[in-house]
Amino acid sequence: MRRAQTDASPFLLAAILILLAGGIIFIYFYLRTDPIEEALSGDRVINTLFVLEKDAKPLSSFVLMYYPATRRAAIFDIPRDLGLIIRRINRTDRIDALYDRQRIGNFENEIEVLLGIEINFSVILGERELGEVVDLLEGVEIFVPSPVEIYDTPPILFPAGLVRLDGDKARTYVTYELPGEDREMASFRRQRFFLGFIKRLGEMEETLSNSQVEALFHSLLLTNMRRRTFQRLFDEFALIDTDRTNIQSVGGNIREISGQALLIPSWDGNLIKQIVSQTLGIITRQSDGSLSDRVFTIEVLNGTTANGLAGRTAELLRSFGYDVISIGNADRSDVERTEIIDRSGFAGEVAAFGDIIRCRNIRSEAPIVDDPETEFQNFEYRSDFTLIIGRDFDGRYVSGG
Repeated sequence: MRRAQTDASPFLLAAILILLAGGIIFIYFYLRTDPIEEALSGDRVINTLFVLEKDAKPLSSFVLMYYPATRRAAIFDIPRDLGLIIRRINRTDRIDALYDRQRIGNFENEIEVLLGIEINFSVILGERELGEVVDLLEGVEIFVPSPVEIYDTPPILFPAGLVRLDGDKARTYVTYELPGEDREMASFRRQRFFLGFIKRLGEMEETLSNSQVEALFHSLLLTNMRRRTFQRLFDEFALIDTDRTNIQSVGGNIREISGQALLIPSWDGNLIKQIVSQTLGIITRQSDGSLSDRVFTIEVLNGTTANGLAGRTAELLRSFGYDVISIGNADRSDVERTEIIDRSGFAGEVAAFGDIIRCRNIRSEAPIVDDPETEFQNFEYRSDFTLIIGRDFDGRYVSGG
């Protein structure tokens, strides 16, 4: 009897070792094949493409670049009328000509070439699902610069100021198009909604951690992520400091090609790659708690008769890391000299802002504080700087300073 027990022990030990080795191999390959764990384990930026759809076509496409080590992010808006030489079809066309929600790879590839990055994940939100997701998040808060009334049945009013949108109003706000509305204004509106959406994810982190809520959330989105990866990634998104998150847009000039008005990227697309590279340097830089980490907010007002000048200027300023929270027209359209109104109280920062466009006409409306390095809560004003564009501004620089 004793001899039989002695003979069995090596087999039992071998079985234990096999099971242990099998478990280690399983865990290794499970983690290895989960892209989010691989991404978070390395020193890399995670790039996620979000598409807001209307009629099964992109209404807005955003690339969210997130760096886990600093919890900082940047967002790039890819205009749907962006014109590119699309290699797959061998012609210049709108980028959304390649879009197919079931085969999004071709659309992703063109965006990767445009921005000079690799897209790791994609999330598609249809028009109907958008409202359901917003209701699941118990609304999304945005800032509406000017009141808007949509003559629908029944009419919908978006008052000026901070507004909490429920699902139906969010869907209307994102998808409505007013006759004669400037394309930059429409893009700007959707950008502010998307930033509010990302912010709301963080605010609702505890609710979204509930397995049933998270399962419903995942089911409303079309994504290339399995549920575990999705949950892990959105847990990370909840950590994003949205107050330091900037939205930038691919800029260019409108040209008519083959009967279509297309936005052709500036400098053959080289400018946007430089901006992306600069932005990645900003979000991956470790914070030292200094003022340089603060994102200053700007309001851009067009004081000329040049259509779209405020929107184009906003794109330029975003490329330098500023958060343009409002664009519109000034009280007059015959402003001669471009002016900057400073409400931040930081003389060095407003001077640096002026240097970008070579503007020396700066007026301060900042309150007087005892310590100039002390930040104050600015509840009365909605931006640190207001830029009023005059006739001396050519879209890049102020002539004569």
